[in-house]
Amino acid sequence: MLTRDFLQKADCGTSFGQIDEQLLLTPQQRAASLDDTLARRPDRSSVWIFGYGSLMWNPVFDAEEVCLATLSGWHRAFCLRLTAGRGTVNQPGRMLGLKPGGETTGLAYRLPEVTLREELELLWKREMLTGCYCPLWSELQCHNGRRLTALVFVTNQEHPLLEPDTCIHSVAPLIARASGPLGTNAQYLFALEQELNHHGMADENLTELACKVRELQQCPPSDSDA
Repeated sequence: MLTRDFLQKADCGTSFGQIDEQLLLTPQQRAASLDDTLARRPDRSSVWIFGYGSLMWNPVFDAEEVCLATLSGWHRAFCLRLTAGRGTVNQPGRMLGLKPGGETTGLAYRLPEVTLREELELLWKREMLTGCYCPLWSELQCHNGRRLTALVFVTNQEHPLLEPDTCIHSVAPLIARASGPLGTNAQYLFALEQELNHHGMADENLTELACKVRELQQCPPSDSDA
């Protein structure tokens, strides 16, 4: 389980598992990415973070305000090959990202200004290990009617870990089997499903994927799978 203490002490090259050094961003590259993102901060307004995956059920940071929100123009997809964290090079899983099209419901978090840099540095250490995401400022529609601009991590469409096949029948077996230093890939999926249901924001495709993963976990592998 990812914790704040783990993130603060983690060695990016080893703590999450085996990561290709050619993909791993250096501390200087992460800092430059964060600086560039903050330079594009709209109107110097409060910084909100949009959580659509593990940031929903395990945000780690303390937010001053949280609200249900919808992001238009992007949809959830397990589209990134997962070789660290909850997968390995030899038994890769799938990591969640946002792909163009559709919409996504999630949680928006307002970060405290007084500790903003510290919180964002931890967030970059968590989300920007390999640069598989692109941080964007995007408008959200809160479920209370309010509109706000938040930082969203969408999938880097040019990243080498990007997988074009996101069909449930291709992705489910990978998630059902993968595990790593942070736990199993399936635990991630089930925790997200539970959190979405808790907030009345069930994702039909994600629910179908979770059902397929449970089905696969209950069935012992055949000889042809060995």
